[in-house]
Amino acid sequence: MNRLFIIFILGLFALLGAAFVFSCSNLPESPVPSNSDVIPVYTYNIVNTYPHDRNAFTQGLVFEDGVLYEGTGGFGHSTLRRVELETGDILQIRELSAQFFGEGITIYGNKIIQLTWQSNIGFVYEKKQF
Repeated sequence: MNRLFIIFILGLFALLGAAFVFSCSNLPESPVPSNSDVIPVYTYNIVNTYPHDRNAFTQGLVFEDGVLYEGTGGFGHSTLRRVELETGDILQIRELSAQFFGEGITIYGNKIIQLTWQSNIGFVYEKKQF
């Protein structure tokens, strides 16, 4: 017998053995889901809508103490903004250099941290002055 045939036969026996062991296990044939297995279904209601600059490619959004902070992306178009939620008016803006594509933002203490895409650079701003 050639070696390939022997390997094939051994593999076949291993597969049949695994199938036998699995078929003899104590698992029920069709498991009945318990309460912990039920996937919850959520719904939503729109309670309000607000205007937004349609040219802003939103990459990061934080709402804190009644103030909306937005980080936008796009090479040559990335910004950090303080926006009035109800009107969509930009109250403060900081433009990033055209070489950076702005990504997510977060607030940590009195700082705003903004990440960039592909540049491996992050910016840290004072929250009030940025």
